[in-house]
Amino acid sequence: MTTPPVLVHSREELSHLLAPARAAGRRVGLVPTMGALHEGHASLMALARKHVDDGPVVVSVFVNPLQFGAGEDLDRYPRTLAADLEVCAAEGVDVVFAPSVDEVYPGGDPQVTVEPGPLATELEGRTRPGHFRGVLTVVAKLFGLVRPDVAVFGEKDYQQLVLIRRMVADLCQGVEVVGAETRREDDGLALSSRNRYLEAEQRHEATVLSRALRAAREEARYGAAAALDAARAELRTAGEVDLDYLELRTPDLEQLPADVPPGTEARILVAARLGATRLIDNLPLVLSAPTTEVSQ
Repeated sequence: MTTPPVLVHSREELSHLLAPARAAGRRVGLVPTMGALHEGHASLMALARKHVDDGPVVVSVFVNPLQFGAGEDLDRYPRTLAADLEVCAAEGVDVVFAPSVDEVYPGGDPQVTVEPGPLATELEGRTRPGHFRGVLTVVAKLFGLVRPDVAVFGEKDYQQLVLIRRMVADLCQGVEVVGAETRREDDGLALSSRNRYLEAEQRHEATVLSRALRAAREEARYGAAAALDAARAELRTAGEVDLDYLELRTPDLEQLPADVPPGTEARILVAARLGATRLIDNLPLVLSAPTTEVSQ
């Protein structure tokens, strides 16, 4: 029988629970989430456990209003705390921190936020202005509240992961940021809390995203242009997918140089809408030949 985690809602409760571990010199792990937990989140918890051994693993469950823009799905974002606690219990999580908006942002929206820099205006930032300011601000708040030694984030939100690593480095926050490989359904679709919004036909069509990325990775041995052409060809096989972007970048999400040496590591990223639902995905790949075409 699994032991349920301790559920806390206030910063005072959280600090009190973690004090003995800190006093004993045990490492503290954090998995920040917005809830609606699935197997992908569970894999992050398992990875956090490996990094802290017998130290406490904290999972935060907080739907952060600062990262939702006008017309986005803040109101309909799933809130499933009872089910989330069961997922956390199964993974041996010690503490679930589920604060209210007022607890995280006392007095309303913060006057001081984290400026995410130029990368935040590209890729996801082109269609979601202000999104990453909200993400980095809440992650910085959670780092201050939990004071973790290690924090685990999924690679599915790859741009978010890159920006969080940059924030930690630039602001000297002293947190080890660990990225976890994207977990997928048997048909390749990346696990996401938003998948539940898809209608049956949309759910079937959505697998084209992972197929396109796999096609790109297969053709990457012929260079970046071939990889992108393969992904575009696969995307054209789905009639209901409204492509937002398909881009090939460095692992740090910088633009690839015009002359790419063989063996260059890269990351291909895609975002698309199926009806009202927007999905993202990405994969690492290795380029084996130079090209001048790197994005669409």
